[in-house]
Amino acid sequence: MFPLAKEFGRTLLFIGGFLIVVGLFFFFGEDIPFIGNLPGDFRFEKGNFQFYFPLGTAILISLGGTILINFIIWLINR
Repeated sequence: MFPLAKEFGRTLLFIGGFLIVVGLFFFFGEDIPFIGNLPGDFRFEKGNFQFYFPLGTAILISLGGTILINFIIWLINR
């Protein structure tokens, strides 16, 4: 085996896990009742104009992603 095989394998596992999580989110995203309806998700409608800015959802996803990535980094560096 070449010297970086273990690191390359970890990288592929991380990318694969990330793609699985994103795929599950897209698959089950509409079935999660609170996504898109959190406090802080702004929706403006006036006549033909609609504007939607999901700030609360973005903060929740960012927080969850940060915790997940830090946990993975912690596991790798143990």
